[in-house]
Amino acid sequence: MKLEYRTDLEGITAGMLEGFFVGWPDPPSEETHLRLLRNSSHRVIAVERESDRIVGFITAVSDGVLSAYIPLLEVLPEYQGAGIGQELVRRMFGELDHLYMIDVCCDDDVVPFYERLDMHRTNGMILRNYSRQSGN
Repeated sequence: MKLEYRTDLEGITAGMLEGFFVGWPDPPSEETHLRLLRNSSHRVIAVERESDRIVGFITAVSDGVLSAYIPLLEVLPEYQGAGIGQELVRRMFGELDHLYMIDVCCDDDVVPFYERLDMHRTNGMILRNYSRQSGN
């Protein structure tokens, strides 16, 4: 499997974003997914060259001065365990290395993943409006 990691969305269509947000009760459509990639201040996508399929992505929003937040990291289920998620995070950290802080909120089951990438556990607070989960 040959992957290309990109920060641009040139040539990317909504049809290339099928299969993400597994387990979400009301997932964003592929069109909304493309919109959120476009509107993120930073993004890295993993594209399988042979199929031209997006197999993973990570997004960040940043003030460009001190801080960034990584809201989404996803790898298609059939590609998980191959190091794609780690590479997406590593590349995003490179995009954001000029900043003081990079924050992630995550579920307990993925804390060890981020700890292996030198992130530290902290407290956090969230507010979720689940009726808006699809982005529509």
